[in-house]
Amino acid sequence: MSMFSIFNVSGSAISAQSQRLNVVASNLANVDAVAGPDGQAYKARQVVFQTAPMGADSSAGVRVSAISENNQPGRRIHDPSHPSADAQGYVTHSNVNAVEEMVNMISASRSYQNNVEVMNTAKSLLLKTLQMGQ
Repeated sequence: MSMFSIFNVSGSAISAQSQRLNVVASNLANVDAVAGPDGQAYKARQVVFQTAPMGADSSAGVRVSAISENNQPGRRIHDPSHPSADAQGYVTHSNVNAVEEMVNMISASRSYQNNVEVMNTAKSLLLKTLQMGQ
């Protein structure tokens, strides 16, 4: 693996973690959402990663292969006075778990930061290598 392919690999990871952070933000924004007009509540989404070849030197990066929905049922709360209540008086909320999403956000943020640090370290090493020739 060449030093320059490090930028491709880390760049792919940064892009993937950025998409993961966007999905987490969407999940957190809908944590208290109730069923919409179609009767379906918001379903939590998760990012699925896949290894991706990065070039002729057999280096591998990461890419988002899919964004899947969590099919667990949403929370049902008895509130007959709510405008979205069903015939039995239950309101269906999203199936987003705020604690899990916060952990997911911290993990994605740290992965993003680590890959930025990898790129900065590689840049620093390349600059020092160029300075040795002077």
